[in-house]
Amino acid sequence: MTDPASSDEGYTDHPPPPDHPAEWVELQRWAGPWPDDDRDANFKHDVALYCRLDPLSTLTNLSGATNIPVGALSRYILAKWAAAGAEGLMTIGASALNRMTETIDAAEAEGSDEHRLRAYHDLAAQIAWLRYPIDHPEVYP
Repeated sequence: MTDPASSDEGYTDHPPPPDHPAEWVELQRWAGPWPDDDRDANFKHDVALYCRLDPLSTLTNLSGATNIPVGALSRYILAKWAAAGAEGLMTIGASALNRMTETIDAAEAEGSDEHRLRAYHDLAAQIAWLRYPIDHPEVYP
């Protein structure tokens, strides 16, 4: 199998230039605080929960099992997570995402719980339609 790093023109084993972000990261525990009205409160709560764990034990075991350095596994996981939003958009497609967004926007513009509940049912139907080939693989022989 071809070494992916050998075909990547941007790959280098040399230290980064001084204006490049550091190639190391300190794994910090973090538990907040944040204000109750913080728009990112759910995300921060999730970060605080996961910061209780030690991912290095898992990465060390995986490294030993696969003979891939811990740093390479860490880079892979971070890059894959960072790219997940774009990957999700490519998977679902812009038109499906736009239909879902329009459903939510219309319900929010109306501003009532009745319209929001209708939007929920509309979104559930859209998702069911998108999942149909997954839930019924027999229809695509």
